[in-house]
Amino acid sequence: MNNRQNFTSGSPWEDIIGYCRAVKVGNTIEIAGTTASKDEDGNSLTTMYDQTKAILDKLNLVLQDAGASLENVVRTRMFLTDISQWEEAAKAHGLFFKDIKPVTTMVEVSKLIDPDILIEIEITAML
Repeated sequence: MNNRQNFTSGSPWEDIIGYCRAVKVGNTIEIAGTTASKDEDGNSLTTMYDQTKAILDKLNLVLQDAGASLENVVRTRMFLTDISQWEEAAKAHGLFFKDIKPVTTMVEVSKLIDPDILIEIEITAML
């Protein structure tokens, strides 16, 4: 399969569920749904804006590991547990993508795996 490369986060869930953080095949990078309910110091992130920003920071690091950057992102998918907070998610998304402008989907879901998680984001990048 066209030089498949998997990128892991080290989470025990990757082996239990059978997934990895990102997969690069050829010039395409797909990054799994990513969340952030705590910052690097273990402090809770309780707002949609803070969680979105922290997720996009994480995704940026995954892209760098895969030899890409935010400029290579062609699609983002945002899953919010409360669509009434869409403007906060959009504001944080705009910090990263204002000039890049990938296609973007934003939908409300009934819940995510942890009640403290307000948003999950997936991205696709092409080199």
